[in-house]
Amino acid sequence: MLSILFGVKRKHTVEELVMQAQNGDDIVQNELLEQYKPFIAKTVSSVCKRYIYETDDEFSIGLIAFHEAIEKYTVAKGSSFLSFCELVIKRRVIDYIRKEVRSRQLQDPSIDDSTQYDADLSINYHSQKLEQEMRKEEIIHYNEQLKLFSLSLEEIVNETPKHKQARKNAMEVAEWIVRHPDVLEALFLKKRLQIGKIEKGVHVSRKTIERNRKYIIAMTIVLAGEYVYLKDYIKGVLTS
Repeated sequence: MLSILFGVKRKHTVEELVMQAQNGDDIVQNELLEQYKPFIAKTVSSVCKRYIYETDDEFSIGLIAFHEAIEKYTVAKGSSFLSFCELVIKRRVIDYIRKEVRSRQLQDPSIDDSTQYDADLSINYHSQKLEQEMRKEEIIHYNEQLKLFSLSLEEIVNETPKHKQARKNAMEVAEWIVRHPDVLEALFLKKRLQIGKIEKGVHVSRKTIERNRKYIIAMTIVLAGEYVYLKDYIKGVLTS
């Protein structure tokens, strides 16, 4: 109200600027890329464990990932743009490092079998370390999202349905929510399930939805987000 009275323009949030860029505003998109170069470099550096210059290939991968995050981000992702973007950048840089390490080994014909074996062990070890880092990042990010719903990882573990069919039913509800942007966006904005709408769209009773509300919300967060490793883990839980 004061900003209107005194003619002061409200500063746009980064999420609002991202939406403008998605709507075709190239000027805003270029300004975002320029403004967040330090953020990109810092995020890439956290993966590479060294200082990153703008001339480094890894920084270029980070820029491309930042642009990808702008294109893919929606409020329904459930997180802030920068939080979402951080996951995308780290994942793309890790993928790039894996490919580069493997490519360098394959392109060197002078490597004998023994040396190749040692190199393979080194590559595998490095890949495992990168995966551990990414899993850790996903869990940290996921826990932050749960807190927005006044939930915790420990609580979700305790709320997980004991029977396989019950888990499948809850997952069916979560998948339905993700396929319906209006219901998904309402969940992240209002922090509650639109049980009336959901009940009409799935073959699951209202009682079941209400009983497994916390678990359904937790699974929806995973399915709607950029959680590669958590999604794989969920598949295992559903089949066990």
